[in-house]
Amino acid sequence: MPLTLYIATSNPGKLRDFAHAAANQEDQTGTVTILPVSNLSSIPEPIEDAPTFEGNACIKALAYSVLAPDQIVLADDSGIELDALAGAPGVRSARFAEDENFPATPGQTKDDRNNQALQARAAHLTGVQRRARYRCVIAAARNGEIIANGTGSLEGILLESPQGKEGFGYDPYFLVPETNQTMAELDPATRLTLSHRGRALRDLLPKLPH
Repeated sequence: MPLTLYIATSNPGKLRDFAHAAANQEDQTGTVTILPVSNLSSIPEPIEDAPTFEGNACIKALAYSVLAPDQIVLADDSGIELDALAGAPGVRSARFAEDENFPATPGQTKDDRNNQALQARAAHLTGVQRRARYRCVIAAARNGEIIANGTGSLEGILLESPQGKEGFGYDPYFLVPETNQTMAELDPATRLTLSHRGRALRDLLPKLPH
């Protein structure tokens, strides 16, 4: 039978990625539909203070599951890691510029500021030191209880200059070696086939109750 899941995010890039991944994914019982959780703004945004992607994903999934009683609510936490930077930005990927006290400029987007902060931190890295990894954990909760987790990752290289206009976050700087393109250059179907979010969703679906 069809499976409907609710994703707890207002990030348009994530919504697009998960919807596209679900539209091209069937679990063992049928089609999968992902819808946004309604009224996300009606409860305080949970504090993401866990030291791991899994911990933060679970915090969000548990908090927002109360908005959709008896439904399966998904929440993800994801980011970019560089082993040469001891795993940074990691779970702080979305707040990296703030953590680094990197100066903001007028008209600059949050993504641009984070990317510039990471480039400044990684300026001394060359060659294999610029190997990077995208990681994602998706937590599924129902009625205030975690019922499953899914994980996905993608290995890549952090470029010094952006390439491509698609994607979001660190995508213009994240080169996928097997395609020789950044995540921001790939067509949507290829990007979501390779992406850490798509892989995490595929890992999660077989674990969900029906």
